[in-house]
Amino acid sequence: MYPPHMVAPMKAELVNAGFQDLTTAEEVDNFMQNTKGTALVVINSVCGCAAGAARPGVRSALTRSEIKPDHLATVFAGADLEAVAKMREYTLPYPPSSPAVALFKDGELIHFVERHHIEGRSAEMIAQHLQMAFEEFCAEEA
Repeated sequence: MYPPHMVAPMKAELVNAGFQDLTTAEEVDNFMQNTKGTALVVINSVCGCAAGAARPGVRSALTRSEIKPDHLATVFAGADLEAVAKMREYTLPYPPSSPAVALFKDGELIHFVERHHIEGRSAEMIAQHLQMAFEEFCAEEA
């Protein structure tokens, strides 16, 4: 488990961008069961691809996109163990992955970006990918 002082600035990157920090299994269940519309969930991590691509890419996509998810949340792998374990139940059948980005609609997983889709890609590539996902899945239905 990572010490809280180590992960605090990495959590703050997303919390300061409007993400709700879920730290317990109960918070994850409450968020997932009571959130209507679209929700973007980041499974955050201390790794270099989280710092260099995932977090900046997610923040960039949200800043630039006119179409955005209704709700934002994050859990932190290696720090909030029970919250991450619970969130991973919601991202099945995908195997555990961190960092990762999940898009849900009314609690149902509709798009998932695994670590292997993040590693070796730039923040710009992640942002563009997420913007396309927002346009496809978050646009209001006519």
